[in-house]
Amino acid sequence: MILPYCVYVLFSEIDHLLYIGFTTNLENRLKTHNSGGSKSTSFRRPLKLIFCEHYLFEEDALKREQYFKTSAGKRALNLMLGSTLISLEYKKGKKAPQIICLSEL
Repeated sequence: MILPYCVYVLFSEIDHLLYIGFTTNLENRLKTHNSGGSKSTSFRRPLKLIFCEHYLFEEDALKREQYFKTSAGKRALNLMLGSTLISLEYKKGKKAPQIICLSEL
């Protein structure tokens, strides 16, 4: 059974920042984003899907989307997707992510 509600994270190959969204049809939503059909991401194309979670209930998916947009949620994404974000050269805001080497502490 495929769960109907999806929270997703896109990576912009232009500004190296993330976009967090919600949909009931991930494939169509990705096409809309990458064709310029979404006002919020049209200037940030191309976009790459780097993460998604599916939910049975819309309310749960919307809560998760809102959580990922908070400071705590962004930290959680950084923990879950650390290697991906480093390899994609993700930028936190306008500056590059800080990488702390444990041997230097």
